Amino acid sequence: MPLLWILRVSFTDRLTAYKIPPEIGTVGLMNYVEIFARYPFTGWFLNSLIIALGATAIALPLATALAYAFARFNTGGTFLRLGVLASQMLPPIILVLPLFGMFLFAGLMQSHVGLIIAHLTISLPFLSWMLVSFFEGDVARLEEAARVDGATRWQAFRYIAVPVAAPGILAAGLLGFILSWNEFLFALVLSGPNSQTLPVGLAALETHAGVEIAPLAAATVVSLVPVFALLPFLRKHLIKGLSLGALK
Repeated sequence: MPLLWILRVSFTDRLTAYKIPPEIGTVGLMNYVEIFARYPFTGWFLNSLIIALGATAIALPLATALAYAFARFNTGGTFLRLGVLASQMLPPIILVLPLFGMFLFAGLMQSHVGLIIAHLTISLPFLSWMLVSFFEGDVARLEEAARVDGATRWQAFRYIAVPVAAPGILAAGLLGFILSWNEFLFALVLSGPNSQTLPVGLAALETHAGVEIAPLAAATVVSLVPVFALLPFLRKHLIKGLSLGALK
């Protein structure tokens, strides 16, 4: 119902959008035209896409390697595992000021690279903890069989562990992309005019004259397009991946 409500509002004029009970009013694409003509919406969209893809592309292989090390070698023991999990309990506001100081010193403020690094602090621990279960159980036994047949540790990881855990890795990648795509606080503090993302741009539609609800609804619908475009292709892998770690 919330999605249907937003979709309805996105096609109505400004006056009709505020009416209770709701009315259809004038139906058209005027709100979609406005967000591209009046606001730098294309720039916001591209910035979000670049940052989300960049953060996911870096976090996913690192998280895969870290999860494999946890599952196979118990690297760092329980202490390191709990440390990775505990990092997810920190409110992002605690990390913003240290990141702001480091990025200001390193010249990464208001840049895509800076935001990608900031998003890694969220996605990397989450993805690595999520992927640990995919490298345990049957995958370990298959690797042992491959090692007996003469495969090296790297060959067993590349040709056995990663293909078998592929559904889980794809599911983790999708969730990592969504985490980065929706992130607001880091983007609000660390971005600039040339690196502003969609969540920050959508917040800018709340003006001193009130919330421009009709353009905001249109912008929200467009911002949901990448996620909904990915789901049909990855739905099977997402469901299988999220349930794989629970199966014995």
